[in-house]
Formats: sequence, C-alpha cells, structure tokens
Amino acid sequence: MNSHEIITTGQRVVALEAAAVAALEARIDDTFAAAARHMLACDGRVVVTGMGKSGHIAGKIAATLASTGTPAFFVHPGEASHGDLGMVTPEDVVLALSYSGETGEILTILPLLKRLGVPLIAMTGNPGSTLACRADVHLDVGVETEACPLALAPTASTTASLAMGDALAIALLEARDFTTEDFARSHPGGALGRRLLLTVADVMHTGDALPLVSVDAALREALLEMSAKGLGMTGVIDDDGRLAGLFTDGDLRRTLDRDIDIKTAGIAEFMTREPKTVAADMLAAEAVRLLETHRIGGGALMVVDHDKRPIGALNMQDLLRAGVI
Repeated sequence: MNSHEIITTGQRVVALEAAAVAALEARIDDTFAAAARHMLACDGRVVVTGMGKSGHIAGKIAATLASTGTPAFFVHPGEASHGDLGMVTPEDVVLALSYSGETGEILTILPLLKRLGVPLIAMTGNPGSTLACRADVHLDVGVETEACPLALAPTASTTASLAMGDALAIALLEARDFTTEDFARSHPGGALGRRLLLTVADVMHTGDALPLVSVDAALREALLEMSAKGLGMTGVIDDDGRLAGLFTDGDLRRTLDRDIDIKTAGIAEFMTREPKTVAADMLAAEAVRLLETHRIGGGALMVVDHDKRPIGALNMQDLLRAGVI
C-alpha cells in the first residue's frame, strides 16, 4: 500500500467508528435512564464483566465509573465461576458486556447472579440474545459494520460499547453532583489532585531545616543561616519567637548595592517587615496564587501559627517539585 491508500484506510476506520458512536444517541432513552437508576440506587458496587475485547472495555468502564463517583470493579467471567463470584454481594449491580450476547462464560454465571438477586444490566449488540433477554435492562450497542474489513476483529463495536459506558459514567457523575474536589480525592497522584489536595504543611520545611535568626542578629549571621538551610531566605524572630521580618536573596542583592559593613550591620535594618505569610493548612495552590498576586521575589514564604510564630518555610522550588505548579 502506498501512503495515500494507508491514509484512506485510516480515514475510513475513523468515519465508520464515528458513525457507530453517533448512532448511539438515539438509544439514550428510558432504557438508558433505567440502567442509570439501578446504579444510583446501588448500595454496594457496580461489578463490570466481559470476555476478550469486551473484557478490556469492561475494565475501562469500571475504572471510569470508580474515578467519577460510582464505586465499581471488574470481574473476569471465566474466573467468576471458579471463586471470584464471591466478590459479588446482593447489594451490588452487575454490568455485563458481550457483543453477541451469547458468551458462554457470562451465561454460566447468570443463574448464580439471579439467585443473589442483583440487578443485571446487559450491553450487547443483539437485543434478541440470551444475555439481553435475561437482563433487567438491556443497552443496545449494535453497529452496522465493523471497521475491520474481515468483519472479525471487534473495532466499531468496542468503540460503541466504550462510548455507552462513558455516557453512563458521566450521567451518574452529574446525578451525584460529583465535584472537582471529589475527583481530586480519587486522583491524589495526578496533577489535579496535587493542586486541590496538597497543603502547605505537605511541602514546607520544618524543624532544623527552618532558617531563623533573632532580630538582634548581625547581617553576617543571617547570611550564614541562609547558606546553611539553602532556601534563599531566613525568618527573623523577636524575643517572643514571633516573626518580625524576612530576609531573602532579593533583599541581599539590594543590600549589597548600599555602602555597608556586612560584618557589623544588623539584620533588622535590612529585613522586610511584615512579610506575607501562610498557614500550614492552606492549600499549596493558594500559596502559589499568593506568590503570583503579590509578586513575591524568590517565591519565599514563611509559615506561621496563630500566634505568628514560624513553624515552616517554603519557596517556589518546593512548589515546583511537589507538582503544584
């Protein structure tokens, strides 16, 4: 095949699969709503099952449901009849995928599912199939033709099944008023989770890593503290341990432009008084906004308690490493 023929084939596949998905829109009806209601009323979990390529789609549907507010997991139908069916409880709902509706491994476990009394939702391409007829709700994902020219490899049919699963997941998400924060709690390792869940306390330096000098310290002492702690700043505290000021790399550059004796000068003369501070329970993303809004040079922030006593410190590099930015 030349390049033109390869491109034509690719375009034909995409067009066929797009048509298969578009055809589903007319089937999002009362039957679809009934399937969603069963899932919404479920006190347990949605158990998704399927063999072969349908099994791969079933696994993805289960993952999408679980990450969007509907507890779900995948069970392999072949393993189900050898013990894994014990994971299904009477409080669950079963979503079974089989394009033919005659998959032997799924039909084998139907009597056991019926004995448990769990609602059965079937997703097939054959409304007259055994699985479709025995289900409480049947979702038709039939396609006119597969994209595979041999009509052997599931292509358009698996795409249609995946789209139907996505439609269910998002309908349930909206019905549950699932929020961005809810999504973040299911994805703590993702970028969104880090932005919405990570607090200042999770990224700040504490204890011996916290750079601090007293308000009567010499400028030289402050520079040594900054070098030792490596945060590009040091907090300055008064006799009661409260934050009196902050001295950063930016302050140092401005100080060096003046004609002073570093060995004898005191830090109180050059520190920034009443610097912007954050609380430990503040979201790290809010700390980023504070730095950006006030254009705080070097991205240096002290973390203080309710009595204005320093309990931590962080800078822009800490927020970058944490993936908040």
